[in-house]
Amino acid sequence: MTDPWSRLKHQGLGREISPEEMALARAIEAIYLDGVGDFAEVARRLTEKAVVAPASRRTDWDVPLLEAELSAINQSLDEAYARHGIGA
Repeated sequence: MTDPWSRLKHQGLGREISPEEMALARAIEAIYLDGVGDFAEVARRLTEKAVVAPASRRTDWDVPLLEAELSAINQSLDEAYARHGIGA
């Protein structure tokens, strides 16, 4: 099986995705594949899996932390794209 992320290597990011961000993305993807869509349950499962939050480095997830971490990642990617344009 090929890595589905490899198809996105030319997506306009402006910077590389950190290992912590990739771990979070993959954990959330796996949780969603289980049919979970509720942020409280996503946060509970991230805590259960001891996923490290990229910005705060916490592993005790709750909804406010999940929202803050996703917002921080999005803002960082937007800023990097504005500075560096297409291609990480």
